[in-house]
Amino acid sequence: MELLSDAFVYLCAAVIAVPIANRLGLGSVLGYLIAGVVIGPVLGIVGSETTEVQHFAEFGVVMMLFLVGLELQPAVLWKMRKQLIGLGGLQVVGTTAVFAGIALAFGLAWQAALALGMILALSSTAIVLQTLNEKGWLKTQGGQSSFSVLLTQDIAVIPMLAILPLLAVGHAAGGSAAHSDGHGGHEGGGAHGGEALAALPGWAQALVIIAVIIAIIFAGRHLLRPVFRFIAEAHLREIFTATALLLVIGIALLMDFVGLSPALGTFLAGVVLSDSDYRHELESDIEPFKGLLLGLFFLTVGAGIDFNLLFGAPITIFGLALGLMAVKFALLFALGTLFRLDGPDRWLFALGLAQAGEFAFVLFGFASSSGALEQSLLQTMTLVVAISMLLTPALFILYEKVIAPRAASRSDREPDVVDSKGRVVIVGMGRFGQIVGRLLLTSGYDVVILDHDPQTVENLSKVGIRTFYGDATRPDLLHGAGVGEADLFIAAIDDRDKQTLVVEHVAKTYPKVKILARARDRHHVYELENVGAHVAEREVFEGALALGKQALVELGSHPFRAQTKAKEFRNHDFAMLDDLRENYNDGGVDKSYIDAMRAHAETLFDIMKVDRGEERHERTERGWNPPPKSDATLGLTPEGEETRG
Repeated sequence: MELLSDAFVYLCAAVIAVPIANRLGLGSVLGYLIAGVVIGPVLGIVGSETTEVQHFAEFGVVMMLFLVGLELQPAVLWKMRKQLIGLGGLQVVGTTAVFAGIALAFGLAWQAALALGMILALSSTAIVLQTLNEKGWLKTQGGQSSFSVLLTQDIAVIPMLAILPLLAVGHAAGGSAAHSDGHGGHEGGGAHGGEALAALPGWAQALVIIAVIIAIIFAGRHLLRPVFRFIAEAHLREIFTATALLLVIGIALLMDFVGLSPALGTFLAGVVLSDSDYRHELESDIEPFKGLLLGLFFLTVGAGIDFNLLFGAPITIFGLALGLMAVKFALLFALGTLFRLDGPDRWLFALGLAQAGEFAFVLFGFASSSGALEQSLLQTMTLVVAISMLLTPALFILYEKVIAPRAASRSDREPDVVDSKGRVVIVGMGRFGQIVGRLLLTSGYDVVILDHDPQTVENLSKVGIRTFYGDATRPDLLHGAGVGEADLFIAAIDDRDKQTLVVEHVAKTYPKVKILARARDRHHVYELENVGAHVAEREVFEGALALGKQALVELGSHPFRAQTKAKEFRNHDFAMLDDLRENYNDGGVDKSYIDAMRAHAETLFDIMKVDRGEERHERTERGWNPPPKSDATLGLTPEGEETRG
C-alpha cells in the first residue's frame, strides 16, 4: 500500500500543478518541478523514497531519446546539415568552450571543467519548443533557428554520454562508490556493468562503445524490422506495444550491462528505425509511457532540491544562475548576428535559449556516478539549472511585451486589422498571386488578400484591389483573416521555405479548408503535397510552355502544329509528374528517380520528333486558323489518317 500511496501523491501533484503552470505560461516541465518542490521541501509529503523513484523515472529519459531518434530520419538530417553543423554546432562547441574556460578559472580540473561546460551548453527543449508553439513563433526565422540548435543539442547528448565516463577525475572511485551506496539500487546482486567498464582503460572503453553501437545498428537494420513485421501481422495492438517496450527495455539492459548509457543505445535504435514502416506505430505506443515517466522524473528533481543550500547562500546561487543566462545570451546573440538573423528574431533566439536544460539533470546524475563531477558541485549546479529554467518564462514575456512591440513599431507599418471575410483567402500578391486574385475578384468572389510588402499593398490599393498588410507566417494574422471559415486557402508566397511552412500550418490547424498552393518546381510540388496542399501548381510552367510554343512558331512551325506539340508536351509532363511522385522522397532524388526521369525523357523525345524534319516549311499566313485536313504540313490525309511522307 505504501507504493500506491506514494503514486497517489505524485499523480495528484502532477494533475494539479501542471495544468495550472500551462495556463500561466510556465510550461509542463516547470509545472512538474514546482509540484515536486511543493510535495518535497515545502510540505514534506515525500522524502526518502524520492531517490529510488528518480532511478525508476529516469527511464522516461531513455524513452524520450528513443522517440527523438525516431524523428531524426537520415534524409531529414542531411537536408538540415548546414543549420545543424553551422549554427547548432557552433553553439554547442562555443558554449562548451566558454563555460569550461570559466570553470578552469575557478580552479576546477580540466576534466570536470569540460564535463560542466558540455552540460551547461544545453538548453531546455521542452520549455522552448512548447513556448514557441503556443505563441506561434516556431515558424519565424528566430523560431526555426532555435529549433535547429535544440535539435543539435539533442543529438549532442549522445556523444556527451559516451565522453563523460572518460572524464573521471581522481575522486571517481570514491564518488561512484558513495553514489551506489547511497542509492541502494546498485549494491549486491553481482557485478554491475558500469563497474566492469570502469576497470578498463580509456581506449578499451572506447572500443566497447564502438562495438555495441555497431551491433545495435546491425540488429536494427536486419533483425528488428522482420520482427515488427511478424508482430504486426498478428493485428494485436497490445502485443505490438509490448514488443515496443521490450525493445526499449532490452536495449537499456544491454547498455547498462556493458556500463554504457541506456539512452545512447535507445537513441541509436530510434535513428535506425526512423525510416521504417512502423515508426509512427512505435511513436504512438511509447509516447504515453515516456510522458508519464518523464513527468515523474522532473517531479523527483523538484522534490530533491536542497533548499537549505539555497537559503544558506542565496546570492551565490542566484548570481550563478543569472551569470549562466547572461553568458549564454551573449554567445547566442553573437551567433544570431553572425548568421544574419533579423533584430527581433535575434532577440527571440538569444533570450529563448539562454537557460540550461532538463538534460542537465540527467547528465549530472550520470557525471556523478561516473566520477566526472563531485557531489557537492552537482548539488549547487542542480539549483542553478532549476532557477535558470524557472526564469525562462520571464525572458519570453520580456520579448513578447517589450522587444517585439518595439521592433514592430520601428517597421514601416503595423499589420492591418482584417475587418472582412471571404470564401477565399490569398496570401502573397506577387507575380503569381496577382493573376489568381484578379481572376477570382473579377469573377465576383469575396476574397481576403494578405501580403507582407507595404509597397505591393499600396500599389494594389491604387488599382482598386484591397490588400491587407501582414506576415502570413504569423498564425494570429491567418486566424484574423478568417482562414477557418473560408472555403479555399491559396498560398502564393514568393519565399519557398515560408510557403511550405504556411501550407503545413494551415493544413494542420484548419483541416477543413482546401489548400491551393504555388510551387517553385516539381520537387516543391511534392513537398507541398506532403505537408497538406490539395493542389500545387508550378509557377512558371504554363508561361514557359507558352513561350516555347511561340519559339516553335518563330522557327517555322505552323501555329496549329505548335499548339498541338505544346499540348502533347503538357500532357506528358503531367503524366510524368504523377509517375515520379512514387520515386521522390524528402531527402531529394535517388537512382530510381533518375532512372524514371531518363525513361520519361526518352518517351518524350519519341513523341515530339514525329514529322520533325518536315516542319521547316510549314509557316503560313493563316495565323491561328488550323490548316485544311488535306494540308501536308499536318501529316494527315483528308480521311484523317497519318502519313509518313
